Amino acid sequence: MKLLHLDSSVLGPHSVSRQVSAAIVDRLRKTHPGIEVTYRDLTTTPLAHLSGSHLAASQGATPEASLQADIAAGQQVLDEFLAADIVVLGAPMYNFTIPTQLKAWIDRILVAGKTFKYSAAGVEGLAGNKRVIVAVSRGGFYGADTPAAVGEHLETYLRWVFGFIGITKPEIISADGIQVGPEHREKAVSGALQAAGNLDAA
Repeated sequence: MKLLHLDSSVLGPHSVSRQVSAAIVDRLRKTHPGIEVTYRDLTTTPLAHLSGSHLAASQGATPEASLQADIAAGQQVLDEFLAADIVVLGAPMYNFTIPTQLKAWIDRILVAGKTFKYSAAGVEGLAGNKRVIVAVSRGGFYGADTPAAVGEHLETYLRWVFGFIGITKPEIISADGIQVGPEHREKAVSGALQAAGNLDAA
């Protein structure tokens, strides 16, 4: 069994999402002895954002020499994703949505013919055989019953992205309100770590 562990927070050891994603991976190591883990830090080894030259190369044009290393890196992250049975993703909310480094990664895994395809019946996801667990951290409260719900473009976006490629039930572990105050932060982190420790093995 293969697990792909991704972090996208720019806060390093001060990151809540990194702390929770690490706890998730620790839990899965214990429940799946011998699991093979690949780790990728999307902030220390960021992917370039897509450009017109990237898209031209994906449609058969000869890539510019300066793009070849980045195109190879993009292929590597796609291969990592395709090979994984489980994906654990640390995803903090920055200005109401995902970090730009995570968006660059998503742009490399949403590939027609690899993770989804178009047909007469519409879009068909091709990656539905994976388990995806997302560690979310948010400074405020953005639940469906809150005034700020309309500004939540992290969890809603990721659910749509993974659903688009066939992963219709990603598991979300959230630490909310971590910037509201020390008590809220402690409660949120403690609750998320407890949820990580109680994850089902399957």
